[in-house]
Amino acid sequence: MSQWDKIGMQIAYEEAAKGYEEGGVPIGGCLINNKDGSVLGRGHNMRFQKESATLHGEISTLENCGRLPGKVYKDTTIYTTLSPCDMCTGAIIMYGIPRCVIGESDNFKSPGEEYMKSRGIEVVQMNDDKCKAIMKKFIDERPQDWNEDIGE
Repeated sequence: MSQWDKIGMQIAYEEAAKGYEEGGVPIGGCLINNKDGSVLGRGHNMRFQKESATLHGEISTLENCGRLPGKVYKDTTIYTTLSPCDMCTGAIIMYGIPRCVIGESDNFKSPGEEYMKSRGIEVVQMNDDKCKAIMKKFIDERPQDWNEDIGE
C-alpha cells in the first residue's frame, strides 16, 4: 500500500463517516492524481440528504471534482469505501480511471469489480475494518434504506 493509498482511503472513510452523521448512506470516496498525489475531489453518498436517485459516493466524488479535461482522469486513482455498484463502475470506466482502491466488499460485492478488471482497470481491495464496521452498522440500523440504495 502506497502513502497515497493510505491518504486516499482515510479521506474516503472521513467522507463515509460524514455521510453517516448527516443521516445518509456511509459510502465515501476521493479522486487522487497519480503524478503528484493531489486530491482532485472528494465526496460521499448524498441520496438521502439531497433526495437524489444517483448521488452515490463515487458519483458525488466525481461531481465534486468539477469539470476536468478527459485526459486528467487517465492518471488518477479513485478511492471508495465500498465495492462500486454497476452505476459507479460505469462512471469509472467511462472516464478511463485506471485504478480503483476499494475499502471493503464484505457488506456488498458488486460484479463491477470483475468487470473493471476485465476492462484493464487495476482493482485493489483494502479489506479495511473501519469501512466494514460503519457499513455494517448502517445496514443493521436501516436495512430498508440500504435495500433502496442498491435497488432492491
